[in-house]
Amino acid sequence: MQKQIFRFPLYISLLMLLITAACQKEDEEDTLTKTELIVSSGWKFDKATAGVYGDISAYIDACYKDNVITFSTGGTGTVNEATVVCAPSTAGSFTWSFTNNETTLNTSSALFPGGAGNFTIVSLNETNLVLSMPFTIPPPVSQTVVTEITLKH
Repeated sequence: MQKQIFRFPLYISLLMLLITAACQKEDEEDTLTKTELIVSSGWKFDKATAGVYGDISAYIDACYKDNVITFSTGGTGTVNEATVVCAPSTAGSFTWSFTNNETTLNTSSALFPGGAGNFTIVSLNETNLVLSMPFTIPPPVSQTVVTEITLKH
């Protein structure tokens, strides 16, 4: 009888250990890579901020705000213009890649006016992609500020 009493807590402990290990395995499997996150669906402009100037979204042309930027596996991507079309059009294809341990996104063309094709990835998750880049404000200001662009699904 005494052996059975000691075995019961042992079985319960073993069962709890197995359940915990199984849950941890599921959590690890649910973690998506940056490539899986960025190619999951198209991205649209959400907002832009620039250094001490704060939110500069109002200064971004409407024709850029409704673009859908799609990253595909294999390092290709497209910019599709929606209702408001830029003149000249910004629609087209580009190539992309991650560098610096997936902390930098490189694109073969600028995705936004005045920008370059190299972005620091501030954050990337299932719903948001936040990119930063240096941007030079034209004269009369003539100042370079770090600009963050937030894209969303």
